[in-house]
Amino acid sequence: MKLVTFERAGVQDIGIIDPDSSRIWPVGDRINNGGGNMLALIENFASVRDRLTTEGDSIDVADVTIVAPIPRPSRNIFCVGKNYFEHAQEFTQSGFDATSKRGENVPDHPIIFTKPSTTVVGPGAPVLTHSAVTEQLDYEAELALVIGKGGRGITKAQAFDHVFGYTIANDITGRDMQLKHRQWFLGKSLDTSCPLGPWIATADEVDAENLDIKCWINGELRQDANTKDLIFDIPTIIETISAGLTLEPGDIISTGTPAGVGIGFKPPRFLKAGDTMKISVDGLGSLSNTLK
Repeated sequence: MKLVTFERAGVQDIGIIDPDSSRIWPVGDRINNGGGNMLALIENFASVRDRLTTEGDSIDVADVTIVAPIPRPSRNIFCVGKNYFEHAQEFTQSGFDATSKRGENVPDHPIIFTKPSTTVVGPGAPVLTHSAVTEQLDYEAELALVIGKGGRGITKAQAFDHVFGYTIANDITGRDMQLKHRQWFLGKSLDTSCPLGPWIATADEVDAENLDIKCWINGELRQDANTKDLIFDIPTIIETISAGLTLEPGDIISTGTPAGVGIGFKPPRFLKAGDTMKISVDGLGSLSNTLK
């Protein structure tokens, strides 16, 4: 099942999308006595799943605006740094990594940071360049998972039982800020720096450990990898984050980006106003945003 959040005539709703027919079946009225949003659907999925059908009237995708599947105010957004082998090496060799141990290419343990909900925008929404605070804005195509069943102390063996579904994320980063402050939060927390979408595919539809992930900048293929190349797999990531920290339904975990980001080029190739970023992941559609 592919689930979207959309706006029509100024009103937000959720629905089941069929990308092949470009149709959406609204389902918000079937959850919480007609007041359902994506978080309510995730929290109550087991009890409402039988009501989520493509029966009844549908609407054309062209007649609505698809927004981030979990729009603001969203839950926590956790991210994993340096989680593909080739990207870990390109980042270390780029001169922009001020946080690793000397000589370290691949981290010993998952590197976890967060992005605030003010970073979230949806497909097609403009991404601000923030030229007053950064001159080195970069893109990062990522597979993101959405927590369904919350919990603390989740083991690797239990991890996939806690995943509701998957979507696409773009972890946009101010590299000069990341280097200047010797930590990752500020450079990755600029408003509009976390495009998400276009939909959430439920976990039963996705082989998350074998997905092609690609990113184009202005039509040029820059990133081309597969999630089987993750250094730390999804069960390890969930176990690491939930150790002493409660994950909640609707929390988003972005699993890291492959090689091919702007700092991996010589000289680096940073984003500028007018650039268009397009990310695709198998079964999850494509996410496009333009710099403003």
